[in-house]
Amino acid sequence: MRFWLIAGGILLLDRLSKIWIMNNIDLGTNLVLINGILNISYLHNRGAAFGIMQGQAWLFLALAAMVIVAAVYYNHQYHPQRWIQYALALIVGGSLGNLIDRLLYRSVVDFISIGWFPVFNVADMAIVCGGILFMLYILKTDLGESGQE
Repeated sequence: MRFWLIAGGILLLDRLSKIWIMNNIDLGTNLVLINGILNISYLHNRGAAFGIMQGQAWLFLALAAMVIVAAVYYNHQYHPQRWIQYALALIVGGSLGNLIDRLLYRSVVDFISIGWFPVFNVADMAIVCGGILFMLYILKTDLGESGQE
C-alpha cells in the first residue's frame, strides 16, 4: 500500500503544481523568489533531462512506460524491502507525471529554477530522489555484504 500512496502522492503534487503554474503564470515568465537562488521559470521541455534530445517524444513515452511497467511489476511480484518500495514509488509517480505531460502537451512542464541548474519540476525531483535512494540502498547492501566476508 505504501508504494501506491507514495506514487499517487507524487503524481498528485506534480499535477497540481503544473496546473497551478499553467493557470497562473505566462509561458516564458521568470519570477525571482530568492535572488540568485530560486526562480519560477515556466517553460515546456520537449527533450529529456536538461533539454537534451529535443523532439524525441515517442522515445520518451516508450521509455517512461517501460520504467513504470517494470517498477510496478517488480513491486507487485517480489514485494521488495521498504526502501526499495519508496524508491520505486518515487520513480513511478514522477515518471507518470512527466508521461501525462508528454501525452497532453507533447512536452514536459518545467518551472523550478535553482541557480545555474536547468529548470525542472516535482516529477523530476521525485525521479532523481528515487534513483538516489535506490543507489544508496544498493551501496549499503553491497558494502554490508562485502564487510561480512
